[in-house]
Amino acid sequence: MGRSPCCEKQQTNKGAWTKEEDERLINYIKKHGEGCWRSLPKAAGLLRCGKSCRLRWINYLRPDLKRGNFTEEEDELIINFHSLLGNK
Repeated sequence: MGRSPCCEKQQTNKGAWTKEEDERLINYIKKHGEGCWRSLPKAAGLLRCGKSCRLRWINYLRPDLKRGNFTEEEDELIINFHSLLGNK
């Protein structure tokens, strides 16, 4: 028992994403939103697993994703919260 596989393992790409694949994923999500990740690869024309698409979007491609170092204010906030809450 359990869930059926989300993709055909023989027909999926593995490894590094290409620029074209990134663009397809970005354009699809801009047009249709983040709906069902299991059906997204086929609908977007990607030979990837739904989990791979979800992780690529969440960890690398989201427009609101902040990259780089913390600002001085953020550093101070983190230190204050840590002194207040500890390692929770």
